[in-house]
Amino acid sequence: MKLTILGCHSALPKLGHNVSAQILEIQNEIFLIDCGEGTQLLLRRNKIKFSRIKNIFISHLHGDHYFGLVGLISTFSLLNRTNDLNIYGPLGIKDLILNQLKAGNSWTNFKLNFNELKDTNPLTIFKSEFIEVSTIPLNHRIYTNGFIFKEINLPKRINQHAAKLKKINIAYYNKLKQGYDVFNELNEKILNSEVTFDSRPTKSYAYCSDTQYDESIIEQLKNCSVLYHESTFLDKHIKLAKSTKHSTAKQAAMIAKKASVELLILGHYSSRYNSYQDFLNEAKLIFNNVILSEDNKIINI
Repeated sequence: MKLTILGCHSALPKLGHNVSAQILEIQNEIFLIDCGEGTQLLLRRNKIKFSRIKNIFISHLHGDHYFGLVGLISTFSLLNRTNDLNIYGPLGIKDLILNQLKAGNSWTNFKLNFNELKDTNPLTIFKSEFIEVSTIPLNHRIYTNGFIFKEINLPKRINQHAAKLKKINIAYYNKLKQGYDVFNELNEKILNSEVTFDSRPTKSYAYCSDTQYDESIIEQLKNCSVLYHESTFLDKHIKLAKSTKHSTAKQAAMIAKKASVELLILGHYSSRYNSYQDFLNEAKLIFNNVILSEDNKIINI
């Protein structure tokens, strides 16, 4: 699992400060999470192949989280995309995007599948053989979801040495990974447990975009491998956090500690700050395993 933080700053643009967008690579799939202004340029900078983006998740309809989406869709058309594009976002996102395309007579040559969300309870919105994505209802000024990406049903690992000793043809390895017993080259039945190891532990990534401090999400985040939690303000500006329904670095750390996550990533910094070391210092008073997000930063999970 690899996370590329394309942009990690809040709404007011500044030179060199990009707004919210991330790429998560998991089980050979690429997911785009939020798509603020300028996202497609950041995708190019990080050498992300546009054709591999099949699913886009938009947390909410504040501009710094989705203003780059219609531009990205238009570029997909210019590149003669034919594959479907799945967009998961709040109710209303379909009309917003289609009206912009209509105004410019810029209809796509590929199908746009909008999955509009309005539920205020956690909901599984994507599922494949090895991946499950669910919403994390957040408490912001407008309807907002975070997202949790989980590995599921990971295949067993082949004990190569044991498999060779048992004379198992490599053609049966996929069956072994799925948990089946197989027959070897001597037509002897080989038990799966004799030639496989358990699958590796699954990993998970939780993205909590704009939200005020809210302990109701803790149970859903329990034991997550990595949590990205917005930390727009420092604790000295907690009144601003409350009035705008954002969080402080300290509050993000409190959520991480109570949820027993392995790693916390801070981000969505207010433009009022010129340095972010204080965010790290503040969070580490509560939760030790924490890092700062940075534009174009790559984190291997």
